[in-house]
Amino acid sequence: MKRLELIDVSYRYEGNAENALSNISASFESGNVYAVAGQSGAGKSTLLSLISGLDVCTEGKILYNGADLRELDRDEFRSRNVGVVFQNFNLLHNSSAIYNITLSMNIGGTAAKNRPAKIKSALELLESVGIGREEATRKVLKLSGGEQQRVAIARALSNNPDVIIADEPTGNLDEETERAVLDILARLAHNEGKCVIIVTHSENVTAVADSTLEIADGRLTS
Repeated sequence: MKRLELIDVSYRYEGNAENALSNISASFESGNVYAVAGQSGAGKSTLLSLISGLDVCTEGKILYNGADLRELDRDEFRSRNVGVVFQNFNLLHNSSAIYNITLSMNIGGTAAKNRPAKIKSALELLESVGIGREEATRKVLKLSGGEQQRVAIARALSNNPDVIIADEPTGNLDEETERAVLDILARLAHNEGKCVIIVTHSENVTAVADSTLEIADGRLTS
């Protein structure tokens, strides 16, 4: 099923004469892993901002389930329909893994309403990405980088979004941990039907992707 579609998308930052992105057309379907690859400054982060609803394109359209993102409540889209995993994790380090997940549930507003049910759901999500109960109750700063990224993935899943966007999710990880994180993201696509989009410059990521989009100078090259 086609989840996201970009139709002749261009973007220009205010005050700039040149486009950061030009005439991007692509589609992203459920059940697949997509790698968006390119060198620093190629336009990958700008594309991520657009497809995650943080900004709107200057020209063209971005469709989610056939609806123009401009016409949707983008705050609701970001909290319920898309989950983002960051390279630097962006977790609350002085709080537990469980708290990071339940806070996201509260913001999204789609999970179980009572606290015990939220904690149960958070523990199940954390277990699904390889974080046990003991690690789940620790402060995040006491966890390894790989464990923190697993928590970040669980947080991205907290409101059961259709789309998972990962921004350089393995950039700070060693090779063994990178493989484990990529296995989780691939499972989310292939076994659970998520649309997974990974912004990367790593060949290890592109190797596991079902499809790779190459960006250079703000344009798709493949």
